[in-house]
Amino acid sequence: MHIRQQILILLFLIISILACEDGTKENNETVNKGYELLPDEIQPRSFIQCFPGSYYRKIVSSVDYWLGIGGTVILPEMTFDKLRINPNKPQQFLDNPSIYLGGNMGGQETDIGLTWEVIKDDNGIVSDERKAFRPFMRRTAHHSGQKAVYSNAPAESKYYWYPGDKINISIQIIENHKIKFVVEGEDKKFETIFPCDGYSIGNKGEFKRVNAIDQVGNEGKSVQATQTKIENCKWERTFLYRSINNEISVVPMHIKRFTDMRCPNTEYFKIIATEEDRKIGAEIININGSGY
Repeated sequence: MHIRQQILILLFLIISILACEDGTKENNETVNKGYELLPDEIQPRSFIQCFPGSYYRKIVSSVDYWLGIGGTVILPEMTFDKLRINPNKPQQFLDNPSIYLGGNMGGQETDIGLTWEVIKDDNGIVSDERKAFRPFMRRTAHHSGQKAVYSNAPAESKYYWYPGDKINISIQIIENHKIKFVVEGEDKKFETIFPCDGYSIGNKGEFKRVNAIDQVGNEGKSVQATQTKIENCKWERTFLYRSINNEISVVPMHIKRFTDMRCPNTEYFKIIATEEDRKIGAEIININGSGY
């Protein structure tokens, strides 16, 4: 065999291998090059009223045939207002950061993600102060009779994450009335099936991504003034699950696919994103209770 033929064969093999790798990378994934929508996709609302009680940046999808939401995020840095101490738990603050997903389907609301929590050390002693991000799951009651519930991942070191950690997080309807919740990163993984009667394949619903400064005992009330800051939370991408041609695919949650909420108003937020970031649901989120 001539050297030229050998070179051509080698080039062909290299190109074939690269093509296979690209095909695996994009398996079951629909990638938009810009801000395209699916042919039958419903567009999101232009405005959603804020619910009082906390400082939060939320992006909300349209009410459509979505099956879930996910993304990759680097967890934020926190600076707490040292004057806002919880009188019932003096080692804790009245402000608390959370990063979570969720949705509303069949009249049932869910919040599923990470919140800054107490931990249990290797000796089984629970800390007085909050020390790590830990998975949590919350759902409201449903007309089927299913009760409202709030629960955390077990207080074990394999389920603790910290500022600066990079994680993949997602919730997905895997069958009627069941949501799979996964958090994975830094060589740790939490995965569970969360029963939610309102969530079914083939029904319309909305999904959300939230960064918040929650305030203890303040739900439904006006936000309390604070100097707490939650900064440099970097979402590298955000996506929505959907069935396309009978396959579960993901589509980027770009700026044409969500309603932008900055509550109670925009002065408390600094959002940084390039044009390319906006195409894939990427951005850096800063929240400052004193404003920017």
